[in-house]
Amino acid sequence: MTIIFLLIGISLCVALTFLGAFLWAVRSGQYEDDYTPSVRVLFDDEATPDETA
Repeated sequence: MTIIFLLIGISLCVALTFLGAFLWAVRSGQYEDDYTPSVRVLFDDEATPDETA
């Protein structure tokens, strides 16, 4: 029975860690630009001078 309480405590700590990481990513602007990555694949990269030869 003791192991159940230990596992519940550990799982709560892991869940709170992931929640904290997610909130930190949201507050730091990680998810602000959701348009550019979806259309970036459609545009060609500009060739550098050494790639044109």
